[in-house]
Amino acid sequence: MVRFIHAADIHLDSPMLQLEHYEGAPADEIRRSTRRALTNLIDLAIEKQVDFVLIAGDLYDGDWPDHNTGLFFTSEVARLRAAEIPLYFISGNHDAANKLTKALPLPTNPDGSPVQLSSTKVDSVILQDLGVAIHGRGFRKQAETDNLSEKYPRATRDLLNIGMLHTSLQGAQGHAPYAPCTPQQLADKEYDYWALGHIHIREDRAIEGSCPIVFSGNTQGRSVRETGAKGCVLVELDPIAPPKLEFQPLDVCRWEICEIDATEIDRIDDLIQQCKTRMQAICANNPDRTSIVRVRVVGQTPLYSTLQARLEHWQSVMRQETFDIDEGSIWMERLRVKATAPREAITYDASGPIGELLQTIGSVSADPDAMAAIQSALEPLVAKLPIELVEDGDGVAWNHQDQIRQWLDEAEPLLLNRLATLEADV
Repeated sequence: MVRFIHAADIHLDSPMLQLEHYEGAPADEIRRSTRRALTNLIDLAIEKQVDFVLIAGDLYDGDWPDHNTGLFFTSEVARLRAAEIPLYFISGNHDAANKLTKALPLPTNPDGSPVQLSSTKVDSVILQDLGVAIHGRGFRKQAETDNLSEKYPRATRDLLNIGMLHTSLQGAQGHAPYAPCTPQQLADKEYDYWALGHIHIREDRAIEGSCPIVFSGNTQGRSVRETGAKGCVLVELDPIAPPKLEFQPLDVCRWEICEIDATEIDRIDDLIQQCKTRMQAICANNPDRTSIVRVRVVGQTPLYSTLQARLEHWQSVMRQETFDIDEGSIWMERLRVKATAPREAITYDASGPIGELLQTIGSVSADPDAMAAIQSALEPLVAKLPIELVEDGDGVAWNHQDQIRQWLDEAEPLLLNRLATLEADV
Protein backbone atom coordinates (compact mmCIF):
# COMPACT_ATOMS: atom_id res chain seq x y z
CA MET A 1 0.00 0.00 0.00
CA VAL A 2 1.26 3.48 -0.94
CA ARG A 3 0.14 6.66 0.80
CA PHE A 4 0.76 10.10 -0.67
CA ILE A 5 -0.59 13.65 -0.75
CA HIS A 6 -1.98 15.23 -3.90
CA ALA A 7 -2.10 19.04 -3.82
CA ALA A 8 -2.19 21.76 -6.48
CA ASP A 9 -2.68 25.47 -7.05
CA ILE A 10 -0.89 26.71 -3.95
CA HIS A 11 -0.25 30.11 -5.58
CA LEU A 12 2.44 30.91 -3.07
CA ASP A 13 2.51 34.62 -2.13
CA SER A 14 -0.49 35.39 -4.31
CA PRO A 15 -1.33 39.10 -3.98
CA MET A 16 -4.41 39.92 -1.95
CA LEU A 17 -7.28 41.95 -3.36
CA GLN A 18 -7.02 45.37 -1.66
CA LEU A 19 -8.42 44.19 1.67
CA GLU A 20 -6.17 46.67 3.44
CA HIS A 21 -8.58 49.39 2.30
CA TYR A 22 -11.29 48.00 4.60
CA GLU A 23 -11.13 48.96 8.25
CA GLY A 24 -10.76 45.90 10.45
CA ALA A 25 -9.92 43.54 7.58
CA PRO A 26 -7.45 40.78 8.56
CA ALA A 27 -5.22 41.80 5.64
CA ASP A 28 -1.93 40.63 7.16
CA GLU A 29 -3.35 37.22 8.02
CA ILE A 30 -4.84 36.79 4.56
CA ARG A 31 -1.61 37.95 2.93
CA ARG A 32 0.30 35.18 4.73
CA SER A 33 -2.40 32.57 4.20
CA THR A 34 -0.89 30.85 1.13
CA ARG A 35 2.39 30.36 3.00
CA ARG A 36 0.63 29.01 6.07
CA ALA A 37 -1.38 26.61 3.90
CA LEU A 38 1.88 25.27 2.46
CA THR A 39 3.25 24.90 5.98
CA ASN A 40 0.09 22.98 6.91
CA LEU A 41 0.66 20.73 3.90
CA ILE A 42 4.19 19.90 5.02
CA ASP A 43 2.99 19.37 8.61
CA LEU A 44 0.35 16.94 7.36
CA ALA A 45 2.85 15.00 5.24
CA ILE A 46 5.15 14.54 8.23
CA GLU A 47 2.30 13.71 10.60
CA LYS A 48 0.84 11.07 8.26
CA GLN A 49 4.30 9.77 7.29
CA VAL A 50 3.33 9.71 3.63
CA ASP A 51 5.59 8.14 1.04
CA PHE A 52 5.73 11.29 -1.12
CA VAL A 53 4.00 14.59 -1.92
CA LEU A 54 2.73 15.69 -5.35
CA ILE A 55 1.94 19.30 -6.39
CA ALA A 56 0.16 19.38 -9.75
CA GLY A 57 1.04 22.88 -10.96
CA ASP A 58 0.83 26.53 -9.92
CA LEU A 59 3.04 26.18 -6.88
CA TYR A 60 3.80 29.87 -7.47
CA ASP A 61 1.34 32.56 -8.49
CA GLY A 62 3.67 34.06 -11.08
CA ASP A 63 7.00 35.80 -11.10
CA TRP A 64 8.28 36.31 -7.56
CA PRO A 65 8.16 39.84 -6.11
CA ASP A 66 11.54 38.97 -4.55
CA HIS A 67 13.60 35.89 -3.70
CA ASN A 68 11.84 35.38 -0.36
CA THR A 69 9.12 33.38 -2.11
CA GLY A 70 11.63 30.82 -3.36
CA LEU A 71 13.51 30.81 -0.06
CA PHE A 72 10.31 30.03 1.83
CA PHE A 73 9.54 27.08 -0.46
CA THR A 74 13.10 25.79 -0.07
CA SER A 75 12.83 25.96 3.73
CA GLU A 76 9.61 23.90 3.66
CA VAL A 77 11.15 21.29 1.36
CA ALA A 78 14.06 21.05 3.81
CA ARG A 79 11.58 19.91 6.46
CA LEU A 80 10.41 17.13 4.13
CA ARG A 81 14.00 16.14 3.42
CA ALA A 82 14.65 15.82 7.15
CA ALA A 83 11.64 13.50 7.35
CA GLU A 84 12.91 11.60 4.26
CA ILE A 85 9.75 12.37 2.27
CA PRO A 86 10.28 13.20 -1.41
CA LEU A 87 8.27 15.91 -3.19
CA TYR A 88 7.55 16.21 -6.90
CA PHE A 89 5.92 19.16 -8.62
CA ILE A 90 5.13 20.37 -12.13
CA SER A 91 4.68 23.91 -13.39
CA GLY A 92 1.29 25.23 -14.47
CA ASN A 93 0.07 28.29 -16.34
CA HIS A 94 0.87 30.65 -13.45
CA ASP A 95 4.42 29.43 -12.88
CA ALA A 96 5.29 28.24 -16.38
CA ALA A 97 8.99 28.14 -17.22
CA ASN A 98 8.83 31.33 -19.29
CA LYS A 99 7.09 33.34 -16.53
CA LEU A 100 9.68 33.06 -13.76
CA THR A 101 12.50 35.53 -14.34
CA LYS A 102 13.93 35.15 -10.83
CA ALA A 103 15.46 31.80 -9.95
CA LEU A 104 17.15 29.98 -7.12
CA PRO A 105 18.74 26.54 -7.28
CA LEU A 106 15.95 24.09 -6.56
CA PRO A 107 16.30 21.80 -3.57
CA THR A 108 16.61 18.07 -4.13
CA ASN A 109 14.88 15.09 -2.61
CA PRO A 110 16.48 12.86 0.04
CA ASP A 111 17.83 10.58 -2.71
CA GLY A 112 19.23 13.54 -4.65
CA SER A 113 16.54 13.49 -7.36
CA PRO A 114 15.03 16.80 -8.58
CA VAL A 115 11.78 18.01 -7.06
CA GLN A 116 10.56 19.57 -10.32
CA LEU A 117 9.64 17.45 -13.31
CA SER A 118 10.49 18.58 -16.82
CA SER A 119 8.50 21.17 -18.77
CA THR A 120 9.81 20.00 -22.15
CA LYS A 121 9.02 16.29 -22.00
CA VAL A 122 7.13 13.80 -19.88
CA ASP A 123 9.26 12.71 -16.92
CA SER A 124 8.75 9.26 -15.42
CA VAL A 125 10.08 8.85 -11.89
CA ILE A 126 10.37 5.23 -10.82
CA LEU A 127 10.30 4.59 -7.06
CA GLN A 128 11.32 0.96 -7.19
CA ASP A 129 11.20 0.35 -3.44
CA LEU A 130 7.56 1.50 -3.40
CA GLY A 131 6.57 -0.08 -6.68
CA VAL A 132 5.44 3.29 -8.05
CA ALA A 133 5.88 5.15 -11.35
CA ILE A 134 5.08 8.89 -11.36
CA HIS A 135 4.57 10.45 -14.80
CA GLY A 136 4.33 14.20 -15.30
CA ARG A 137 5.17 17.21 -17.42
CA GLY A 138 4.94 20.91 -16.57
CA PHE A 139 4.12 23.96 -18.70
CA ARG A 140 6.91 25.47 -20.75
CA LYS A 141 4.74 28.53 -21.53
CA GLN A 142 1.67 30.02 -19.90
CA ALA A 143 -0.74 29.47 -22.79
CA GLU A 144 -0.07 25.74 -23.14
CA THR A 145 -2.81 24.76 -25.58
CA ASP A 146 -1.44 21.39 -26.75
CA ASN A 147 -2.88 18.15 -25.44
CA LEU A 148 0.08 17.17 -23.27
CA SER A 149 -1.55 13.91 -22.24
CA GLU A 150 -0.93 12.46 -25.70
CA LYS A 151 2.79 12.15 -24.90
CA TYR A 152 2.30 10.35 -21.57
CA PRO A 153 3.35 6.70 -21.69
CA ARG A 154 0.96 3.89 -21.02
CA ALA A 155 1.07 2.35 -17.56
CA THR A 156 4.26 0.53 -16.61
CA ARG A 157 3.52 -3.08 -15.78
CA ASP A 158 3.80 -4.36 -12.22
CA LEU A 159 3.92 -0.78 -10.81
CA LEU A 160 1.33 1.60 -9.43
CA ASN A 161 1.16 4.38 -12.03
CA ILE A 162 0.33 7.97 -11.12
CA GLY A 163 -0.07 10.79 -13.63
CA MET A 164 0.46 14.48 -12.82
CA LEU A 165 -1.06 17.04 -15.17
CA HIS A 166 -2.11 20.70 -15.04
CA THR A 167 -5.14 20.88 -17.30
CA SER A 168 -8.53 22.45 -17.87
CA LEU A 169 -9.74 18.99 -18.89
CA GLN A 170 -12.95 18.93 -20.90
CA GLY A 171 -15.89 21.15 -20.02
CA ALA A 172 -14.28 23.32 -17.32
CA GLN A 173 -16.39 26.47 -17.61
CA GLY A 174 -14.70 29.77 -16.90
CA HIS A 175 -11.20 28.40 -17.46
CA ALA A 176 -8.87 28.89 -20.41
CA PRO A 177 -8.39 25.63 -22.35
CA TYR A 178 -4.89 24.87 -21.09
CA ALA A 179 -3.46 21.44 -21.89
CA PRO A 180 -6.94 20.30 -22.97
CA CYS A 181 -7.83 16.62 -22.90
CA THR A 182 -10.73 14.37 -21.99
CA PRO A 183 -11.24 12.00 -19.06
CA GLN A 184 -11.36 9.15 -21.56
CA GLN A 185 -7.93 10.05 -22.92
CA LEU A 186 -6.53 9.94 -19.40
CA ALA A 187 -8.33 6.69 -18.60
CA ASP A 188 -6.84 5.11 -21.72
CA LYS A 189 -3.36 5.33 -20.14
CA GLU A 190 -4.56 2.74 -17.57
CA TYR A 191 -2.96 4.55 -14.63
CA ASP A 192 -4.00 3.98 -11.03
CA TYR A 193 -4.48 7.67 -10.21
CA TRP A 194 -4.44 11.03 -12.01
CA ALA A 195 -3.35 14.01 -9.89
CA LEU A 196 -4.66 17.11 -11.67
CA GLY A 197 -4.32 20.83 -11.08
CA HIS A 198 -5.71 24.11 -12.46
CA ILE A 199 -9.39 23.85 -11.45
CA HIS A 200 -9.78 25.27 -7.94
CA ILE A 201 -12.79 23.15 -7.08
CA ARG A 202 -12.16 19.69 -5.64
CA GLU A 203 -13.74 16.94 -7.77
CA ASP A 204 -13.19 13.48 -9.21
CA ARG A 205 -13.79 13.41 -12.97
CA ALA A 206 -13.35 9.66 -13.34
CA ILE A 207 -15.45 7.84 -15.89
CA GLU A 208 -16.97 4.43 -15.21
CA GLY A 209 -14.34 1.73 -14.90
CA SER A 210 -11.36 4.10 -14.72
CA CYS A 211 -9.06 5.15 -11.93
CA PRO A 212 -9.69 8.37 -9.94
CA ILE A 213 -9.11 11.50 -12.10
CA VAL A 214 -8.92 14.11 -9.38
CA PHE A 215 -8.68 17.87 -9.08
CA SER A 216 -7.56 18.48 -5.52
CA GLY A 217 -8.61 22.15 -5.69
CA ASN A 218 -6.44 24.93 -4.33
CA THR A 219 -4.97 24.85 -0.84
CA GLN A 220 -6.18 28.32 0.19
CA GLY A 221 -9.12 30.36 -1.09
CA ARG A 222 -7.99 33.83 -2.18
CA SER A 223 -11.29 35.63 -2.80
CA VAL A 224 -15.03 35.25 -2.47
CA ARG A 225 -14.98 33.37 -5.78
CA GLU A 226 -13.22 30.52 -3.91
CA THR A 227 -15.54 29.68 -1.04
CA GLY A 228 -15.59 26.72 1.31
CA ALA A 229 -12.93 24.39 2.64
CA LYS A 230 -9.68 24.20 0.67
CA GLY A 231 -6.86 21.71 1.04
CA CYS A 232 -5.43 18.53 -0.44
CA VAL A 233 -6.24 14.86 -0.96
CA LEU A 234 -4.66 12.09 1.09
CA VAL A 235 -4.51 9.05 -1.19
CA GLU A 236 -3.92 5.39 -0.45
CA LEU A 237 -3.28 3.05 -3.38
CA ASP A 238 -3.21 -0.69 -3.04
CA PRO A 239 -2.76 -3.10 -5.97
CA ILE A 240 -5.44 -5.39 -4.59
CA ALA A 241 -7.93 -2.90 -3.09
CA PRO A 242 -9.94 0.13 -4.25
CA PRO A 243 -8.17 3.48 -3.82
CA LYS A 244 -8.93 5.52 -0.69
CA LEU A 245 -9.24 9.29 -1.03
CA GLU A 246 -9.62 11.59 1.96
CA PHE A 247 -9.89 15.38 1.79
CA GLN A 248 -7.64 17.20 4.25
CA PRO A 249 -8.30 20.92 4.91
CA LEU A 250 -5.23 23.17 4.88
CA ASP A 251 -6.72 26.66 4.63
CA VAL A 252 -6.22 29.22 7.38
CA CYS A 253 -8.78 31.72 6.04
CA ARG A 254 -12.10 30.49 4.69
CA TRP A 255 -14.33 32.50 2.38
CA GLU A 256 -18.06 32.06 2.78
CA ILE A 257 -21.32 33.43 1.32
CA CYS A 258 -24.03 34.19 3.89
CA GLU A 259 -27.34 34.52 2.08
CA ILE A 260 -30.20 36.04 4.08
CA ASP A 261 -33.75 35.86 2.77
CA ALA A 262 -35.35 39.12 3.90
CA THR A 263 -38.82 38.38 2.49
CA GLU A 264 -40.36 38.17 5.96
CA ILE A 265 -38.15 40.86 7.54
CA ASP A 266 -39.50 44.41 7.75
CA ARG A 267 -37.27 45.91 10.48
CA ILE A 268 -33.62 46.74 9.85
CA ASP A 269 -32.70 45.77 13.42
CA ASP A 270 -34.10 42.29 12.83
CA LEU A 271 -32.02 41.96 9.67
CA ILE A 272 -28.87 43.02 11.51
CA GLN A 273 -29.56 40.53 14.31
CA GLN A 274 -30.13 37.71 11.83
CA CYS A 275 -26.86 38.62 10.13
CA LYS A 276 -25.03 38.42 13.46
CA THR A 277 -26.66 35.08 14.33
CA ARG A 278 -25.66 33.60 10.98
CA MET A 279 -22.11 34.91 11.39
CA GLN A 280 -21.86 33.21 14.78
CA ALA A 281 -22.93 29.91 13.18
CA ILE A 282 -20.34 30.26 10.39
CA CYS A 283 -17.66 30.97 12.96
CA ALA A 284 -18.64 27.88 14.94
CA ASN A 285 -18.44 25.75 11.78
CA ASN A 286 -14.94 27.03 10.95
CA PRO A 287 -12.93 26.57 14.15
CA ASP A 288 -9.23 27.41 14.27
CA ARG A 289 -9.35 29.64 11.19
CA THR A 290 -10.53 33.09 10.12
CA SER A 291 -13.85 33.27 8.28
CA ILE A 292 -14.28 35.98 5.65
CA VAL A 293 -17.92 36.39 4.77
CA ARG A 294 -19.90 38.16 2.08
CA VAL A 295 -23.48 38.84 3.18
CA ARG A 296 -26.00 38.67 0.38
CA VAL A 297 -29.56 39.88 1.10
CA VAL A 298 -32.17 38.30 -1.18
CA GLY A 299 -35.94 38.09 -1.40
CA GLN A 300 -38.68 40.68 -1.84
CA THR A 301 -38.56 43.00 1.14
CA PRO A 302 -39.77 46.46 2.17
CA LEU A 303 -36.23 47.06 3.46
CA TYR A 304 -34.91 47.22 -0.10
CA SER A 305 -34.97 51.01 -0.45
CA THR A 306 -33.65 51.50 3.09
CA LEU A 307 -30.66 49.27 2.36
CA GLN A 308 -29.90 50.69 -1.08
CA ALA A 309 -30.20 54.30 0.03
CA ARG A 310 -27.53 53.90 2.75
CA LEU A 311 -25.73 50.75 1.68
CA GLU A 312 -22.30 51.77 2.98
CA HIS A 313 -23.77 52.76 6.36
CA TRP A 314 -25.58 49.47 6.91
CA GLN A 315 -22.53 47.55 5.70
CA SER A 316 -20.46 49.28 8.39
CA VAL A 317 -23.10 48.60 11.02
CA MET A 318 -23.15 44.89 10.17
CA ARG A 319 -19.35 44.78 10.17
CA GLN A 320 -19.25 46.37 13.58
CA GLU A 321 -21.58 43.68 14.93
CA THR A 322 -19.10 40.98 13.88
CA PHE A 323 -16.04 42.47 15.62
CA ASP A 324 -16.88 40.95 19.00
CA ILE A 325 -17.68 37.45 17.69
CA ASP A 326 -15.15 34.92 18.97
CA GLU A 327 -12.33 37.42 19.40
CA GLY A 328 -12.38 38.68 15.84
CA SER A 329 -12.05 35.33 14.05
CA ILE A 330 -14.69 36.38 11.51
CA TRP A 331 -14.90 39.42 9.25
CA MET A 332 -17.65 40.61 6.93
CA GLU A 333 -16.06 41.38 3.58
CA ARG A 334 -19.01 43.09 1.93
CA LEU A 335 -22.77 43.54 1.94
CA ARG A 336 -24.57 42.86 -1.31
CA VAL A 337 -28.28 43.59 -1.77
CA LYS A 338 -29.74 41.20 -4.29
CA ALA A 339 -33.27 41.67 -2.96
CA THR A 340 -36.14 43.48 -4.65
CA ALA A 341 -38.83 45.84 -3.38
CA PRO A 342 -42.44 44.58 -3.21
CA ARG A 343 -44.03 46.07 -6.34
CA GLU A 344 -47.55 45.72 -5.01
CA ALA A 345 -46.77 48.38 -2.43
CA ILE A 346 -46.41 50.97 -5.18
CA THR A 347 -49.33 52.35 -7.19
CA TYR A 348 -48.84 54.17 -10.46
CA ASP A 349 -50.65 54.99 -13.67
CA ALA A 350 -49.65 52.42 -16.28
CA SER A 351 -50.19 55.00 -19.03
CA GLY A 352 -48.22 57.70 -17.22
CA PRO A 353 -44.49 58.43 -17.13
CA ILE A 354 -43.70 55.68 -14.59
CA GLY A 355 -45.54 53.11 -16.68
CA GLU A 356 -43.72 54.32 -19.78
CA LEU A 357 -40.37 53.99 -17.98
CA LEU A 358 -41.14 50.40 -17.02
CA GLN A 359 -42.13 49.58 -20.57
CA THR A 360 -38.83 51.04 -21.80
CA ILE A 361 -36.81 48.95 -19.33
CA GLY A 362 -38.70 45.84 -20.37
CA SER A 363 -38.24 46.50 -24.08
CA VAL A 364 -34.49 47.13 -23.67
CA SER A 365 -34.06 43.89 -21.72
CA ALA A 366 -35.90 41.93 -24.43
CA ASP A 367 -34.16 43.59 -27.40
CA PRO A 368 -30.93 41.75 -28.41
CA ASP A 369 -29.68 44.78 -30.37
CA ALA A 370 -30.19 47.13 -27.42
CA MET A 371 -28.46 44.70 -25.08
CA ALA A 372 -25.56 44.32 -27.51
CA ALA A 373 -25.20 48.12 -27.68
CA ILE A 374 -24.99 48.37 -23.88
CA GLN A 375 -22.55 45.47 -23.79
CA SER A 376 -20.36 47.17 -26.39
CA ALA A 377 -20.43 50.46 -24.50
CA LEU A 378 -19.31 48.74 -21.30
CA GLU A 379 -16.38 46.84 -22.82
CA PRO A 380 -13.83 49.73 -22.73
CA LEU A 381 -14.74 50.40 -19.09
CA VAL A 382 -14.50 46.75 -18.07
CA ALA A 383 -11.09 46.43 -19.73
CA LYS A 384 -9.70 49.09 -17.37
CA LEU A 385 -11.10 47.62 -14.14
CA PRO A 386 -9.25 45.22 -11.82
CA ILE A 387 -10.45 41.63 -11.92
CA GLU A 388 -11.72 41.74 -8.33
CA LEU A 389 -14.27 44.39 -9.34
CA VAL A 390 -15.25 42.87 -12.66
CA GLU A 391 -15.84 39.36 -11.27
CA ASP A 392 -16.27 39.70 -7.53
CA GLY A 393 -18.16 36.52 -6.73
CA ASP A 394 -21.69 37.85 -7.22
CA GLY A 395 -22.30 36.76 -10.77
CA VAL A 396 -20.96 36.89 -14.28
CA ALA A 397 -18.68 39.53 -15.78
CA TRP A 398 -19.93 43.10 -15.93
CA ASN A 399 -20.29 43.23 -19.69
CA HIS A 400 -22.17 39.93 -19.94
CA GLN A 401 -25.79 40.36 -21.10
CA ASP A 402 -27.11 38.28 -18.21
CA GLN A 403 -25.44 40.70 -15.78
CA ILE A 404 -26.92 43.71 -17.59
CA ARG A 405 -30.40 42.18 -17.39
CA GLN A 406 -29.84 41.56 -13.69
CA TRP A 407 -28.98 45.23 -13.21
CA LEU A 408 -32.12 46.27 -15.06
CA ASP A 409 -34.20 43.98 -12.86
CA GLU A 410 -32.60 45.49 -9.74
CA ALA A 411 -33.00 49.06 -10.99
CA GLU A 412 -36.72 48.73 -11.69
CA PRO A 413 -38.01 48.49 -8.08
CA LEU A 414 -35.50 51.13 -6.96
CA LEU A 415 -36.75 53.56 -9.58
CA LEU A 416 -40.36 52.74 -8.72
CA ASN A 417 -39.79 53.54 -5.07
CA ARG A 418 -37.98 56.80 -5.75
CA LEU A 419 -40.37 58.01 -8.43
CA ALA A 420 -43.41 57.06 -6.36
CA THR A 421 -41.99 59.07 -3.45
CA LEU A 422 -41.38 62.09 -5.71
CA GLU A 423 -44.88 61.80 -7.16
CA ALA A 424 -46.40 61.78 -3.67
CA ASP A 425 -44.46 64.91 -2.70
CA VAL A 426 -45.65 66.89 -5.72
